[in-house]
Amino acid sequence: MATENRRPQRRPEEKDGLIKKLIAVNRITKVVKGGKKMRFAALVVVGDENGRVGYGMGKANEVPEAIEKASAQARKAMVKVALDGTTIPHALVGKYGRGSVVMLPAEEGTGVIAGGPVRAVMEACGIKNIRTKSHGTNNPINMVKAVVTGLSELRTAEQVAALRGKTVEEILG
Repeated sequence: MATENRRPQRRPEEKDGLIKKLIAVNRITKVVKGGKKMRFAALVVVGDENGRVGYGMGKANEVPEAIEKASAQARKAMVKVALDGTTIPHALVGKYGRGSVVMLPAEEGTGVIAGGPVRAVMEACGIKNIRTKSHGTNNPINMVKAVVTGLSELRTAEQVAALRGKTVEEILG
């Protein structure tokens, strides 16, 4: 019986149960007297797939160092997202700069209809059914900031009722 030297399937999950997704790596060049000095900037989204998500950016001389710095910043900047099962409780528009992302709740079985950076944020957050459309910029940094800003503004009917001192039936009509 031969032993197999196969690597176990690695999932981008950290030791604390968080999912880490690399969105973008930018190469930054600074021109100095002796030539060009290269650095790297990384954008990372971290989430627990249970309603918490955060993003971070890190810069370093090497790509792995930049990713580690971005991951640490993302863990510190996590926000709680109000979910309604596997979707969002209501439609909203997240804005940042010239970019905006329209997010609409979807029925069970729809899946994540989103592109690139927006999809990564939704998967890290644990949203399984949603429709999105981004307008304005297609810069990954601004798109991620718009999505996280919008998701942090979500409120469930129970939260709104508690804020207004009413019952859920009075709020929903």
